[in-house]
Amino acid sequence: MSNNSHPGYKGVEATFATIPQMFQRVVSENQDTETYFVKKDGEWKGQTFNELQARVEGFANGLKNLGINEHDKVAIIGTNSPEWCTSDFAIAHIRAVSVPVYPTLIAEQSQYVVKHSESKIAIVKDEEQLDKILPLLSDDECHLNKIIIMDESYSGEHATHFSKIVSLNQTSHDIKAISQTVQPEDLLTLIYTSGTTGLPKGVMLTHDNVCRNLLSIGELIDLIQEKYGMTEKAFLSFLPVAHSFERVGGHYGCFNAGMQIYYAENLPDMSFVVPNIQEVRPTFLTAVPRIFEKIHAKIMEGVEAATGVKKVLANWAINVGLKAAPYFQRDAKLPFLLGLQWNLADKLVLSKFRAILGGRVAAASSGGSALSPEVGSFFCGIGISIVEGYGLTETSPVMTVGHPEFFKYGTVGKPIPGVEVKIAEDGEILCRGHNVMKGYYKEPEATAEVMKGGWFHSGDIGMFDEDGLLKITDRKKSLIVTSGGKNVAPQPMEVTLTSNKYVEQCLAIGDDRNFISALIVPSRENLIPWAESNGVESSNWETLCSDPKVYDMYNAIVEEAMSKFSRYESIRKITLIPEEWTVEGGELTPKLSIKRKVVTEKHTAEIDAMYNG
Repeated sequence: MSNNSHPGYKGVEATFATIPQMFQRVVSENQDTETYFVKKDGEWKGQTFNELQARVEGFANGLKNLGINEHDKVAIIGTNSPEWCTSDFAIAHIRAVSVPVYPTLIAEQSQYVVKHSESKIAIVKDEEQLDKILPLLSDDECHLNKIIIMDESYSGEHATHFSKIVSLNQTSHDIKAISQTVQPEDLLTLIYTSGTTGLPKGVMLTHDNVCRNLLSIGELIDLIQEKYGMTEKAFLSFLPVAHSFERVGGHYGCFNAGMQIYYAENLPDMSFVVPNIQEVRPTFLTAVPRIFEKIHAKIMEGVEAATGVKKVLANWAINVGLKAAPYFQRDAKLPFLLGLQWNLADKLVLSKFRAILGGRVAAASSGGSALSPEVGSFFCGIGISIVEGYGLTETSPVMTVGHPEFFKYGTVGKPIPGVEVKIAEDGEILCRGHNVMKGYYKEPEATAEVMKGGWFHSGDIGMFDEDGLLKITDRKKSLIVTSGGKNVAPQPMEVTLTSNKYVEQCLAIGDDRNFISALIVPSRENLIPWAESNGVESSNWETLCSDPKVYDMYNAIVEEAMSKFSRYESIRKITLIPEEWTVEGGELTPKLSIKRKVVTEKHTAEIDAMYNG
């Protein structure tokens, strides 16, 4: 068991106990500073904290005039934007409850969340989201009675423009006075878990849950800024704000730090993220491992394409960075000679790699799934320390986090202050503390299943290493039990493979089978150039993915990757899947986790062929 947080985290004095208190404090400290930037006509334009406060209080006033009272539910459906976050703060100010809904959900799923949560009003991004829930207005069993649309170009009669609600002032309510009545134990939000199986469950998080988590995150950000001498504070928001990782770490956490928050263009299309990063030049970054993996693959692709002295120099610099990474991870001084080499490597090569992320990011946070140690060490070596954390929506979400002065890739740090974590006899990670949810909304039986003896049962398998750092092995339900009775964690194999630039997605298979196999989705952007340079016909993607030469190449990749694993936990057969698994297709959760059951059922024929062939 681990009852203590990392000694570097001492806990900070509580300066706020509710989200409105946090909001008002930050505004008072940053009044004329600009934040909430969006790109318009090729330029990033923001609003001052004072202007934001006026919009939040104006929108809160409008919601009150529409009949929203304390504890009422209001759904927000859309991608990251100033309007999304303004809505969220406004709902909290009038002691109501926000219900974020992923914009990537299909109509049936969006309707389920809005209806199950008993939301009275839905705030939607555009007409696409409006159409998903419009049928609920005529559903007698649904509480929904009003839809507000953020898109000012909408000209229909089924929704009211966001700006009209801000100016809806037939009655002027004292929003600040109302916000002061919010209690720490009040419900702040209902976040419906995306889940890989079954219907989503509404996680009830209080102001106290989130605010005490924020205080720990705030200390982490402060330590990072102090360690790396960050005088400017800029953040690009692109992960789904409906998810607790971005909601608390980005939307609330970076706002609490008084950062200039920028919203990426054209979300959920992620193709604009890297160009936006290069324009905004953020000082702090939060991302899921797949973002870092893609950037790493792109850099290595450029190195491979280089020739002569340029290629030799790049490889030398990367190797110097990898040698330096262990010292950076424990905040140790580099040995004299290595220090000279790293400074030279940085001047000639590594700083150019950092420029891909804008050049100002010294530290980043990764969450949602495991980061490959190879990728983490690469970024650390070039001067960007990626600190990993762990938690679930049910834990607000942070349970453990790495320390900027001591972290190891493959681990997720120690518990944050006020949180206890222990490992059950069967290896499951258990947690108790101020971060644990109030329960699942209208789901007492589901709540009882995960809350036992005062401990939240995470469903994840893990262990503490010799330094007391938590290591996640896998999801309890994801463990593969072979026909020989061996328990195999698929995640380490999958992470190893997806760190290869030719592998876009991977799912290990093997339950009740006599060996482990895998479904692999090739990377289109990397496989096609490989095929063209190796004399393989690439005009038809499906034909390419079934070509024997391509299979030989992927089998070689798997064989090399599996050399790190014992035979019984190694992938021995593969099938290449041409179609990428997506959120829209139902194979991925909104946070991009693979729904194992959905994928295995969809590819039953391919899986059976691997074992019957």
